[in-house]
Order: sequence, then C-alpha cells, then structure tokens
Amino acid sequence: MKFTHTWLVALGLATGATASLAAVTAEEAQALGGTLTRFGAIKAGNKEGTIPEYTGGLTQAPASFVPNSGVWTSPYAAEKPLFRIDGKNFTQHADKLSEGQRQLLKTNPGYYLDVYPTHRSAAYPEKVLKATVRNATACNASNDYLTVNTDCRGGLPFPIPKVGKEVMWNLMLRYSPETAVTTDHGRSWFVDADGKAIMTSDQYTLTERPYYQLDLKDRDPQMFWRTFSVTKAPGRLAGQVTMLIDFLDMDNKPRRALSYTPGQRRVKLAPEFAYDTPIAQLGGVTFFDELFLFSGKMDRFDFKLVGKKEMYIPYNNNQLYFGKECEAEKQFAGRHMNPACERWELHRVWVVESTLKAGQRHSYAKRTYFIDEDGSGAGMFDAYDKNGQIYRSMFQSMIQMYDKTSPWAVKGVTYDFNKNMFLVVGDVGVGGYTVEPKALSELDLNMEAVVGRETVR
Repeated sequence: MKFTHTWLVALGLATGATASLAAVTAEEAQALGGTLTRFGAIKAGNKEGTIPEYTGGLTQAPASFVPNSGVWTSPYAAEKPLFRIDGKNFTQHADKLSEGQRQLLKTNPGYYLDVYPTHRSAAYPEKVLKATVRNATACNASNDYLTVNTDCRGGLPFPIPKVGKEVMWNLMLRYSPETAVTTDHGRSWFVDADGKAIMTSDQYTLTERPYYQLDLKDRDPQMFWRTFSVTKAPGRLAGQVTMLIDFLDMDNKPRRALSYTPGQRRVKLAPEFAYDTPIAQLGGVTFFDELFLFSGKMDRFDFKLVGKKEMYIPYNNNQLYFGKECEAEKQFAGRHMNPACERWELHRVWVVESTLKAGQRHSYAKRTYFIDEDGSGAGMFDAYDKNGQIYRSMFQSMIQMYDKTSPWAVKGVTYDFNKNMFLVVGDVGVGGYTVEPKALSELDLNMEAVVGRETVR
C-alpha cells in the first residue's frame, strides 16, 4: 500500500492519545490557500492526471436543475464510464479498492464498479473557508479529543490534521447546510440473503448543524448536530419519534437521545442510542456509531492516522439519490446494489485505523476508514470482528448542492458479510429535500411539542 505522508511521518502519526493539542503553527497554516486548499486538501492533482487540481468546486447549476425542487440533477449525466471493475479484473485495481469492495466483487458475479472521471465538486461558502483557516491555529481539543473548543465553530476544526481523531472530528463537523434540511420520505431498505428488499422505515426527518449557525444567538454553543425523525411506515412503527443531539464536549455533555413510542405515550431519554447499539428502525444491520460513517464518542477505540491514499469512492451520485431509474426497489439487484445506479471516482482519502482499546467492549475489533480529503463526507469503512475477519463495510455517497454551495452526504449502503444482507439509509428518491430557512427550534419541532408532552422522563 502506498500512502502520502507529507508532514505525517515527521510527526510520528500518534494515535490521538495526547490531550489538549491540535493547533498547528502559523508557518504550517500558511500552506492553506497555497499548496493546500483552505480546507486542508492537497490542491494539486496527481501526477497521472486522473485526479484533477482543485479549482473551487461545483457552484454552477446544470441546465436540468429546477430551483427549489429538492432534487439536484447530475451535472455529469452525459459522461460515460472510463472503465469497469468486476469480479474478473478487480485484482488489477486492488490497491485502490477497500477489502469490502474486493469482497463484493469476488462473491457477486453480477456486481461491478463503473469508474467515471473524477470531479472535485465539493464547494463551501466563503465564511466557512475563512473560519477554517482561522481554526488551523486557534482550534484545539482536550481530554483525549473527547472535547473540542467551542471557539472552533463555523469551520472545520482541524484543516491540517495530525492524528486520527482530528480527521474523525472533521468528518462529524463537516459542513452541510446549517439550517434545517428536511425530507418527507426518508426511507431505509433492508435486503435479506435471498435478495428480497424490505422497507424498514419511512420517516419524516429534519437535520440541522448548530455548529455553523453563528448568526443564531440562542444556540447552545456546545451543540453541533441535531436530527429529528417521525416514523410514518411501516404501520407497527408509525408514530415513533426520535431525536439525537451531539455536543462538542462529549465527556461532560454526552449525546442526548430521546424517543417517543405511541403505545407508551411519553418521551423517554435513550442513552443506549450510542456505540454498537443496533438501530431498530434500520433493521439492526447498522449501529448508532456508524451513522454517516461515524457518529458519537471516540473513547472505546484508538484512532491511528495512517496517511493519504488514492481510492475509488462513491462520488457525485445524483443518479443514486434522485434518478427515477434508481427509485425504490429499482436501486437493488439481488444481494447488492444495482451497479448501474452507482458512480465511483478516484479521490485521495484520509486513511484512519480504529482499534478497540484493551478492556473496552464493542462488536468490532477494528475499523478502517477512507474519508474524502475534500471534506464532503463521502467515503467508506471496513469493519472487522475479533478474529480479524471482515464483518461489514459501509459506503457513503455524496452530491453537491451547487445552489447552496454545500456538499451533502447522507445516503449510505452497509453490507453485512456474515449474514449476506445489506442496508440502504437516506433514500429519498425523486421526492428530494427541503432546505428550510429557519432552524429546528424556530420551526417548533422540538420533541415535547410534537408529541404533546411537557416532560421528558
């Protein structure tokens, strides 16, 4: 395996066990906007020309885009694949494939990866870029990276990451529209070992990122992410309500999770909605700490920053998000995704290895993450059991909301290789998204208001 180390080797690639570290020197920060983009990616393309130079991302909508439709049509719809990777030739591309990708290609004769031209489409508002540059020398963490300074708000906290936990914080605090993003039909699908697709949930969802809501003075400066969902189907789950809230000080202000079940008619705190607790609404095929690749407290694993690597990852997947040809069951092909609905591109990724700490408990012994250097949220991970065998792999695809100057990465596919099953989360089909002009609390969609209860028990 080849990795781009740059400054990483000199720093020893610590696992993140140090406390109250992070800010880089003023001299190191000068690379931002020069050899590095202002969010810390390598600006230049690769020597082969298969990864282009970053030139600002995608901010121009294609002619097919209908404003305020909630659907972001593909700006690259006319492109054809450069080549196809399948079960017969995947060994020729093994160095740029994760173990999970190789496993899928090896065990599913009908599966393939169509590799398209690479577009570094992730683009960000100027205010976010300025805040990110500021954070390079001002932002810091403490308590073994369980706490990030609230002064970091408004930009990526660690644009020049030196340890694995800084990359993971960048993932969790990545930019997406800071005001509420809603969908009336956020569906999740479970596909069993026989290739039968079952919709595990159809939810109204609302997500916001207070970390970027600097103009809202009533925000809790500790709160960085909040999501709210009401289950509409299937009938046995209809009416269930869930809210998750995460804070920058995950030690002193752990995740606040609340749930409402119509049969019990009360709101309850749900501290178990963390770590490797299976998510019931998602068929139990994924854990709470796997939401959007990773979510939650980083106290059970050591996170080692290995370096950078060129990998094929799901990118600019507008067809998978919104294409009518890939709507509902059409996106599946037996025991895997319909490969015609997927788009893969070559990108540089941060490689982070997380290993379970001695004395800690989790269903996995190790996970290896591959996270887009351009901060879009696209990427994947491979998870291993205690015998070192691959257990699950997740692939999270992205689109660029070109009219909002924001990446958006929520649709993910998780394969369980033990059970020969897979899960799709974040499917909205042609219904699309609504980017609300107001924050969640201003929409009066707090948990107690929705269920008509005054207390949380």
